[in-house]
Amino acid sequence: GHEVAALFTQPDRAGRGHHHHPHPLKDEALARATPVFQPENVNSPDSLADLRRLGADVFVVAAYGQILSAELLATPRWGAINLHASLLPKYRGAAPVQYAIWKGEAETGVTIFRIEPKLDAGPILAVARTPIEPNETSGDLETRLAALAAPLLAKTLAQIASGATEELPQDRSAVTKAPRLKKSDGLIDWSRSPAAIDCQVRAMQPWPKPYSYLLTHGHEPLRLIVLEVEPVEWAPSVAPGTVVEATREWLVVQADHGAVELVRVQPAGKRPMTAAEFLRGHAVRVGDRFDSTPRD
Repeated sequence: GHEVAALFTQPDRAGRGHHHHPHPLKDEALARATPVFQPENVNSPDSLADLRRLGADVFVVAAYGQILSAELLATPRWGAINLHASLLPKYRGAAPVQYAIWKGEAETGVTIFRIEPKLDAGPILAVARTPIEPNETSGDLETRLAALAAPLLAKTLAQIASGATEELPQDRSAVTKAPRLKKSDGLIDWSRSPAAIDCQVRAMQPWPKPYSYLLTHGHEPLRLIVLEVEPVEWAPSVAPGTVVEATREWLVVQADHGAVELVRVQPAGKRPMTAAEFLRGHAVRVGDRFDSTPRD
């Protein structure tokens, strides 16, 4: 029920081997004969001139990756709205999906809010909630949230057009941050609880990937991506990161007040595999350990 005047999106970026990453949104727009603009700086005079010429009533922003100037935000008559993948005011910032899982939240959702100059701070127009599934990774959850956001956006645009929106100010006392992730955020801290380690493992996928270093006697340290774990009750108490069980099928590592079973792993430069497959090719013994640094 709405005309999409144009798509503004980031310039095409080359990845490894100088291959361009696929851009599904751009491809969809071109297939529908929707004009596509890819400015390096959306706030530049040329970009602002393009935006004005379109005469759009409202700007819809989702994960754009640039700060929008006050001049840009004042261009459309109904302002600019943003789709944010958290229940604001929780998890303002670049990585809301990852932080919601990382911090062990039971639910998350999508918030549509009116954009103001301060980051993710504008009044809320609409919210959709969903539980976080027990084995859900950030990639899994992000896909579900996108599907949740689309109908919510259509409904919100209709309300804006009819003048029927209600704007709810965000509770400043409940603000939490979700800053951009670093590669080091994937490094597993075995001194945390089994549940917290499970949350970190799921939150750091697909990027930056959760990892640790396996130290075994007589072998070089092995960087291991940990793709799936299962918290288990474990009575013995040794130093966190110590291997407490290594059978043909079972690899268990000590955590804080419990342990985690490694279900799926990926050795550096290898394919993902089950723990049983990994153990068939690597001699791991009780007393070996996982550590945060590849020291001997």
